[in-house]
Amino acid sequence: MSSSNSARSKHSARIIQQTTVDARLHADFEESGDSFDYSSSVNVSSTVVGAEPPRSDKVTTAYLRTIQKGKFIQPFGCLLALDDKTFKVNAYSENAPEMLTMVSHAVPTVGENPVLGIGTDVRTLFAGPSANALFKSLGFGEVSLLNPILVHCKTSGKPFYAIIHRVTGSLIIDFEPVMPNEVPMTAAGALQSYKHAAKAIARLQSLPSGSIDQLCDTMVQEVFELTGYDRVMAYKFHDDDHGEVIAEITKPGLDPYLGLHYPATDIPQAARFLFMKNKVRMICDCRAKNVLVVQDKKLQFDLTLCGSTLRAPHSCHLQYMENMTSIASLVMAVVINDMDEEAETSDPQKRKKLWGLVVCHNTTPRFVPFPLRYACEFLAQVFAIHINKELELENQILEKNILRTQTLLCDLLLRDAPLGIVSQSPNVMDLVKCDGAALLYKNKVYRMGVSPTEKQIHDIVSWLYEHHIDSTGLSTDSLYDAGYPGAQALGDVVCGMASVRLTDKDILFWFRSSTASEIKWGGAKHEKGEKDDGKRMHPRSSFKAFLEVVKRRSFPWKDFEMDAIHSLQIILRNALKESEAGDLNSNVIQAGFNELKLDGIQELEAVTGEMVRLIETASVPILAVDVDGLINGWNTKIAELTGLTVEEAIGTHLLTLVEDSSVDTVQKMLNLALEGKEETGVQFEIKRHGSMEGSKPITLVVNACASRDVQENVVGVCCIAQDITHQKTIMDKFTRIEGDYKAIVHNPNPLIPPIFGTDEFGWCSEWNQAMTEVSGVSREQVIDKMLLGEVFGTHGACCRLSNQEAFINLSIVLNKAMTSDEAEKISFGFFGKNGKYVDCMLCASKRVDNEGTVTGLFCFLQLASKDLQQAIHFQRLSEQIAAKRLKALAYVRRQIRNPLSGIIFSRKMLEGTDLGDEQKELLHTSALCQKQLNKVLDDTDLDSIVDGCLDLEMTEFNLQQILGASLSQVMSKSNIMGIQVVNNIAEHTLSEKLYGDSVRLQQVLADFLSLSVSCTPPGGVIVIAANLTKDHLDKLVQLVNLELRITHTGGGVPEELLKQMFGNSVDATEEGISFVVSRNLLKLMSGDVQYLREATKSTFIISVELASAGTKKP
Repeated sequence: MSSSNSARSKHSARIIQQTTVDARLHADFEESGDSFDYSSSVNVSSTVVGAEPPRSDKVTTAYLRTIQKGKFIQPFGCLLALDDKTFKVNAYSENAPEMLTMVSHAVPTVGENPVLGIGTDVRTLFAGPSANALFKSLGFGEVSLLNPILVHCKTSGKPFYAIIHRVTGSLIIDFEPVMPNEVPMTAAGALQSYKHAAKAIARLQSLPSGSIDQLCDTMVQEVFELTGYDRVMAYKFHDDDHGEVIAEITKPGLDPYLGLHYPATDIPQAARFLFMKNKVRMICDCRAKNVLVVQDKKLQFDLTLCGSTLRAPHSCHLQYMENMTSIASLVMAVVINDMDEEAETSDPQKRKKLWGLVVCHNTTPRFVPFPLRYACEFLAQVFAIHINKELELENQILEKNILRTQTLLCDLLLRDAPLGIVSQSPNVMDLVKCDGAALLYKNKVYRMGVSPTEKQIHDIVSWLYEHHIDSTGLSTDSLYDAGYPGAQALGDVVCGMASVRLTDKDILFWFRSSTASEIKWGGAKHEKGEKDDGKRMHPRSSFKAFLEVVKRRSFPWKDFEMDAIHSLQIILRNALKESEAGDLNSNVIQAGFNELKLDGIQELEAVTGEMVRLIETASVPILAVDVDGLINGWNTKIAELTGLTVEEAIGTHLLTLVEDSSVDTVQKMLNLALEGKEETGVQFEIKRHGSMEGSKPITLVVNACASRDVQENVVGVCCIAQDITHQKTIMDKFTRIEGDYKAIVHNPNPLIPPIFGTDEFGWCSEWNQAMTEVSGVSREQVIDKMLLGEVFGTHGACCRLSNQEAFINLSIVLNKAMTSDEAEKISFGFFGKNGKYVDCMLCASKRVDNEGTVTGLFCFLQLASKDLQQAIHFQRLSEQIAAKRLKALAYVRRQIRNPLSGIIFSRKMLEGTDLGDEQKELLHTSALCQKQLNKVLDDTDLDSIVDGCLDLEMTEFNLQQILGASLSQVMSKSNIMGIQVVNNIAEHTLSEKLYGDSVRLQQVLADFLSLSVSCTPPGGVIVIAANLTKDHLDKLVQLVNLELRITHTGGGVPEELLKQMFGNSVDATEEGISFVVSRNLLKLMSGDVQYLREATKSTFIISVELASAGTKKP
């Protein structure tokens, strides 16, 4: 079972357990009344969690039925339930007749006054126009999209907001009065809700990424200003379902709740489920008397009021509010993606989870009109999208840190396995968050940080062998709950443990202290002489109960942490096995490298070649710049559009070619792209040149992405553009009211882009032929449907959007366009009727009449041409192949380190035995080869080597040592081919003590020796010679100029390979890059390489500058 599936199973079990606890608490409260003891009930109930899953008893069933089938509403509005076919009343709240049929002498009546009761036709209760609007809405499929619907009572003329939702067989309508000082909302909710929250949304979107704390602080500040409540808090639910107040703002004089942790029971699982369904919840007055809902006795089942905005809160919650002196509240659900990539389900709701709540409290009764609550819901959705992005960013950073730490730990293992991971830095405590760690290795305990004593660790090991003998590891957030007998003796210092078995007798441990030790809350402090009544439900009681629940519990181990621990377990197991084997050789390493075959590189080269061809011949403008903004790519199409030739453009700064009004836009685009953030749909204008100079500029919409080298370093920006000069002219006609709208919209000219529009209320009013062709949806299918929800939506819409985030972003841009003087643009996409995804740029502009009144929106889609789509496809394909090869290389690098660790161990073992001089020399040669391999494995940044930015590691050595190690790497192949290798270097030259980077020089010699062997025919000869001269730099330093000559018989190195070696690294093949690197290493050592080709032989002439080790080094 995967870790994610396991986590889901555990969470489902915990929800079932917690629901039973919630039910028992609720039953205790109902039975005890005023004598209810909160603290003891929570403490007793908490023992259930962690025990065996409880049965679904009558108490739980009754509790869930009460939650779902409540029969009361709050008195600030009234409720009607209608038969969904006849629209006749089948249930009503007792206050509905008075609210909806009360006679006002200010409103003349015709005929008899309506009477409200079971069987009443709802249309008889409201004045003509509003009755028609209500009737139309009741027959609407996605009726909730139209909320709120403004209606006026026939008898009193009073305005109400009708808020409708469907339940099985019925329609529930909540009627909320429109306040006298309120301007009634007339347009559909989704299109109008943005207006109230525009400032808050803009503020959230302007925040830099990287801080959930700042995001939450901004959210509570904006909601505080928007709603006017006395206190606004952001709650976060932890993995064990307990809650924490992570952001707060209050009016002066109120106790702080920031930092408060409370048990999972304080917000029951059933309530959390309701928040997923009904995302904004208001309680106007917790002391007000609730109103009964009278139901038709003929109905076969009780109506559910879960979706009602008026639903009455339960008595337990009301009591808690009053104890907090919170009389009114407003709660917004923060629903995010489940972050579970393996959750494969067609129901998007199942891929969501409740991350937390934004909670508003008021010390006096407070009513917030529905339009403002709708705006709050919209704001909460935007907030949730940003939370989701922050969590994804956090996860990426955590995963990178874990991978980095694993790599460092592997390096430590190379030097000292396995003690290096506990005796050096970094160590195992850096892998995952913990308070302590320990390693039991060969019956000796190595302790770190806050960990049990050596005796206690041996005791834990005995318990593991007795009760978990078949397991390779154990993780728990409570050793006490896991059944360890010595848990109480450990106290709060060690509560959680993760352990993995490395061998039958060797175990690695991580430890965590009690959750309570890490949690502080200012509100828990008392004023002098003040005492708490622990029996009352109150934040202090909740905090105390929470601390009691987690007293013997640590923070739980997250899935990604356990994945990291298990990965290290595998690495350590392999390292220890290889060490025990002790008979590995370098063939294992060579086999690993052979996995990187040329087929992947050839595939990449083929794709790259095709991409270059496409770019050059594409019918869309494509340009590229380096990190300084200088143009280094300029295709034929953009040269044609601008009149600027390729030769003229190359080396010119892009900002000098764009219109002054576009300079800031382009600069921002380049800056973001160079940071690795892909920019899409950036519109700017570029000047014309040559014979077209003085003409109107070209308008481009550009997708800009970072160009990267093989090491993923950003080296420039590539811009793939779409020429929209013609479309912009059409759009300008719309926005300036030039010409006939309908004549342009319905023009069959293929140059007319896809266009759709809405009226001022959000109903689709335009849909041209180009839009039909793109979407597969005809005009008749969309006209007079709600654009947000019915035409574009996530459920059952004509054009399906990929997710809720896309729907929110579309809502924002349409609302902005309705109020802005400028056109609003967004990268957009949807699934057409045929299931094909349409990727485009959406540009929305408001439509106004001759008097300047907004009459709706016009929206244009800018689609990429086929050439552009193909170019983007090949670009992404090449990036995928490159990424795949990089992963393969990373895999081989990582896998090599394990057998290399075994080789090092074997060599150390041999060094401790009785060896002859010749055997010691061979062993020393092996050590030098291992050093070279380690150095190569660490070369993750080739650009630094190519650019001459590498730091050399200076050591004392002699030429005989590194020559012997270099020759050992080619002797097998030369012996097979019958090639004679002759060493003509004088003995005094070989034994000269030198000072420099011996490992890098050895790497270079091995490379050129290997190439010489490859280019020598069977039976040929290779001769190595050297010349060493000394120069006195001053009295202290003596320079050594070393020249090595490697001469081989035969036709010599292929000309193409030589061109790569002495050319640009960008054009080098897999074979060529090795020699480009070697040449650059020589340049770092103030040297170089030459190649002399003669009739029957050829020679590499390698020069390098070193220091004499016989002189004093500064």
